[in-house]
Amino acid sequence: MKKIIFGAVIFGALTVLLVIASPLGDTMAEQNMPKEKAFRIERSMPKEAMACIECHKTEHPGLFADWAKSRHASANITCYDCHKADEHDPDVSKDHYKEYKRKDLKYGTKKYSVPVSSVVTPKDCSRCHPDEAKQYSQSKHANTLEIIWKIDPWLNKGMNSDVERSTGCYHCHGTILKKNKKGALDPETWPNVGVGRINMDGSKGSCSSCHTRHRFSLMEARKPEACGQCHLGPDHPQIEIYMESKHGDIYTAHSDEYNWDSAPGTWTPGVDFRGPTCASCHMSGAGTVLTSHDVTERLSWEIQAPLTVRPENFKPFPAKTDWENERNKMKEVCNQCHGKVWVDNHYVKLDKVVEEYNNVYFKPAKKMLDNLYEKGLLDKTKFFDERLEVEYYELWHHEGRRARMGAAMMAPDYTWWHGFYECKKRYSNYMEEARELIKHNKKAYKAEDFPNATGNTTKPKEVIPK
Repeated sequence: MKKIIFGAVIFGALTVLLVIASPLGDTMAEQNMPKEKAFRIERSMPKEAMACIECHKTEHPGLFADWAKSRHASANITCYDCHKADEHDPDVSKDHYKEYKRKDLKYGTKKYSVPVSSVVTPKDCSRCHPDEAKQYSQSKHANTLEIIWKIDPWLNKGMNSDVERSTGCYHCHGTILKKNKKGALDPETWPNVGVGRINMDGSKGSCSSCHTRHRFSLMEARKPEACGQCHLGPDHPQIEIYMESKHGDIYTAHSDEYNWDSAPGTWTPGVDFRGPTCASCHMSGAGTVLTSHDVTERLSWEIQAPLTVRPENFKPFPAKTDWENERNKMKEVCNQCHGKVWVDNHYVKLDKVVEEYNNVYFKPAKKMLDNLYEKGLLDKTKFFDERLEVEYYELWHHEGRRARMGAAMMAPDYTWWHGFYECKKRYSNYMEEARELIKHNKKAYKAEDFPNATGNTTKPKEVIPK
């Protein structure tokens, strides 16, 4: 009897080994291996769309591969749907017509010729995403060029060059798209995906600032690195602040467990992710708070402004909402993971930080600056060509912002060492030099050779109509 049982066990073990070693076993082992995605052109596509796909597949394989893996491709949305234009549109690409005269291309014939634009704008995206486009148009992102032209001396005082602007400031804030004399997009303004780009169809912004073409990935836009492309550095280090915070620590440790691909409007704290990202706090829905592409919502302070004010009192671009309603929205987002007392007390601390910054640092510094101008010890003609102007600017634009933003996003090192600690040093040196000028009735040294202060100071009509 024992021999029979032993033989059965041996036979069973050999059977298992044979299954594992068999082609079926190989198939089972390969189920989780990545496979090449074959893109199939549907018969429902117009011939012009087919021409776009087949041509770009050869000419720009990276572009094609990105699109083929996108939700757009899965929904049969093609190059033609996003890039199509009317003959009379100002941003139509004239060079593209030449592609339909190429004898080396199967689709390079007049039969497939259609007007297209290289620039895809929020107006184009609104064909399928009307709510998102409308919300975005109301945001500070879409209107950021108007804001900086109203408050930034680099622009309105012409203290940097047009090249410095186009490769620096405008890279994130956006350019005013124009064509050159040859009818092509002007290299001074294109390429650009700035959040406040002024497009030739009159719309503002670029959806691909956050949803990079041609994948337009929800995952990418939901991750903090998408925001960190622009929100970084000495003046607005949100990405650094976030990564220092407990939220960033959780993201670093557990982001591989997050469900980044949940459908739009369904990304849920505690279900799809553990710790929040920039998008989950400022844009994604939570509880009864709806998803929004207006990042101006849920803000109860303008902590990037020189003097911290409520968003509806921010003169360059007043919010059309009430700060208390917006704070309650953000609190509800916070309450998905935190208790009420925790959330309420956080805002008590933030309000105290705002009060200290406003009253202890900014207001006295501004009063001193105005006093120096009134006495003629500083020259108002230009900004940044006298050291105290730079000191005043960096007090609010660098250290003052870092202190406020650090407190808002719970990053103590930025609130104190990169923030208020630096504010104290800057403020003390500023006041010392200012009092010396007043004491001796001495004009400040003016940098006559301030470099590259050559930028155009005329406010663009496309941004601020007269």
